Amino acid sequence: MNRPRSNTSRSGTTPHKKHKYIFVFGGVMSGVGKGIAASSMGTLLEGRGFKVNIVKVDPYLNVDAGTMNPTEHGEVFVLKSGLETDQDMGNYERFLNRDLTPDDYMTGGMVYQSVIERERALGYGGKCVEAIPHVRDEIMRRFKAAAHYNASDVSIIEIGGTVGDFQNALFIEAARVMKMEHPENVAFVMVSYLPVPGTLGEMKTKPTQSAVRELNGYGVQPDMIIARSTAPIDARRKEKLAIACNVRPEAVVSAPDVASIYDVPLNFAAAHVDELLLDLLHVKPKQRLILTKWKKFVTTMRTAKREVKIAVAGKYFDTGDFVLSDAYLSVIEAIKYSAYTLGLKPTITWINTKDIESGAYKLEDLKKFDGIIVPGGFGETGVEGKIKVARYAREHKIPYFGLCYGLHMLLIEYARNVLGLKDAHTTEIDPKTKNPVVLIMPEQRLNVAEKRYGGTMRLGHYIAKLKKGTIARAAYGVDEVDERHRHRYEVNPEYIKQFEDAGIVFSGVSPSGVLMEIAELPKSVHPFMVGVQFHPELQARPLDPHPLFTEFLKVAVKK
Repeated sequence: MNRPRSNTSRSGTTPHKKHKYIFVFGGVMSGVGKGIAASSMGTLLEGRGFKVNIVKVDPYLNVDAGTMNPTEHGEVFVLKSGLETDQDMGNYERFLNRDLTPDDYMTGGMVYQSVIERERALGYGGKCVEAIPHVRDEIMRRFKAAAHYNASDVSIIEIGGTVGDFQNALFIEAARVMKMEHPENVAFVMVSYLPVPGTLGEMKTKPTQSAVRELNGYGVQPDMIIARSTAPIDARRKEKLAIACNVRPEAVVSAPDVASIYDVPLNFAAAHVDELLLDLLHVKPKQRLILTKWKKFVTTMRTAKREVKIAVAGKYFDTGDFVLSDAYLSVIEAIKYSAYTLGLKPTITWINTKDIESGAYKLEDLKKFDGIIVPGGFGETGVEGKIKVARYAREHKIPYFGLCYGLHMLLIEYARNVLGLKDAHTTEIDPKTKNPVVLIMPEQRLNVAEKRYGGTMRLGHYIAKLKKGTIARAAYGVDEVDERHRHRYEVNPEYIKQFEDAGIVFSGVSPSGVLMEIAELPKSVHPFMVGVQFHPELQARPLDPHPLFTEFLKVAVKK
């Protein structure tokens, strides 16, 4: 059964009076790195001894991110609670090295849904319900609820989109009112882009000046500008921005493109961003800045030399003429963390399984890789290509790691080519297959029949019990694990004995023994042929790599 989840923040929502808030806005254009900036500020403040919670605001009217197309919006990141969120929440968890809560995520849809539900219940006492004050006040209540529930010292709140977008105006208004109420407790940071037009070769500050003036039109004055660009901002332009935007020169922070997002906290530390923020919030540091583990990780990342070549065979890469690797962002980062821990330098190649189906990509080209990952997905596009990848990896002893849908592909391929069930399939793709080795979960049938898609999958964390003497048990080193899920379909229990008789080992099962969580081939048959029903990538962290990814890479590099 799905866990009950609510889009309404918890009651008892008053943080202590000295709680501090940092609001992060975007200027000039989207995609400039607000999420990484917010994550890095959180890392620095925690390094100063403060407890931080980070809130992502997505102004769109979707209630959550679960129904969004990954080729348009990027990865859907599932919290431990089961809430489907924006990929920035994954960055927050990875940088802070801990789980976040449903209170740390907010969409315009959530806010309006709460206001409308309250109105329907006469919660406004018959008043005319309006955007201001009622919607704005619900936003503010949620900001404070997140602070209260996390018992944090500082909340960093990233307002999605760009200044000037119609849909984020109410969120900016809520930030303005909170600053007006307690000016000493609130700081505003704008992350803006400074272009360097190729024909001019000169960094331009005017777009950022215009963005700040637009923010001023909301009644908001930034206290700090993080100047994103392809190159460091020089003293002349820093001074120009300071004067034009009414910001202290030292609060104009240079944030050039870097080789890795994990360099950003160290760059911010060098620019004394933590000191500037604490000064703006009228707070003294609790301790000297401690980033020992973070520095060690970055050093390991930079010094890794031995290459390991990994193919990610997926279906959400193409968006027009471009490749959108963000659809599998957590998978990519999980590979990196485990690789760096092993002193390896990962080279990741995207393979669109639709190209395998069309013949544009030749299967035999897979032999050049040390390992293959087949990540999650939905729908029939590229499925036969994934099944072919699973077969090639099995027959040629290439380490294979299947994530969620990748588990299904492993079993469908095995059923067709080892069990001899030529029409074996998942009912997601072929509802009439005579051999449904993967089928919809019983409790999901009504949801799909009645088109209840949003927030109704098997979501969030569930326990799996591990079988001794297996690859999974050896990798984890424990008998029981807790992993995050996002699926409607499961291994058909009626085929489990056939699979086991033919050599498949179900090394992880639900506590009830009904749901197959991990399937693998014994090491005596294949070096690493493992599929999992869950998404281990969601719990991989820079300072705490996921054991299954680490084991996969250990085997892959031996190849």
